[in-house]
Formats: sequence, structure tokens, C-alpha cells
Amino acid sequence: MAGALKVVAEGVPSSVRPDPHTDDGRRPVAWLHIVAPGRGVTPSVRSWCACGRDLFAAGQRRALALIEDHVQHRSLCPLLISQEGKAA
Repeated sequence: MAGALKVVAEGVPSSVRPDPHTDDGRRPVAWLHIVAPGRGVTPSVRSWCACGRDLFAAGQRRALALIEDHVQHRSLCPLLISQEGKAA
């Protein structure tokens, strides 16, 4: 049989499958890094974005305020607003 598929080894698929790592075009733009190591240790937060934002806060009150500010930035940043709907 000239057209028969060759089996490489038992249990190994012989057909070509689509690449599971296809690129959908999305890229990370804004990051939030939170370090809260434990009781008695000062938490810290870093918020940065491809638009140039790079903020740092240490201490519970300031860290919580920066987390809230980061969430607000994500709804106002021109880089993030322009990406809405691209993946749809």
C-alpha cells in the first residue's frame, strides 16, 4: 500500500496535529507584582505598564492604595483601551 500511513512507534500519533501554542496576538501591557511575605513583614507592591508607568509602594496602607490605583489605571491607560476588542 503506497498511500498507507507509517507508524513511527506504538502509541505515537502518525498524523500531523495543529500547533497547540498558536499566537493569538495578545501581549501583556500592565503588570502588578505583590509581595506579602507574612505576619510582621512589610508588604510591597510594584505596578508598571508599557506606557511608562512604574510605581512602588511599601507598607500595608500604601500597598492597598497602589493596588486600587493599578486597577483604575487599567481602565484609563491608552495602551489598554486600544487593545479592547482585538481578541474578539
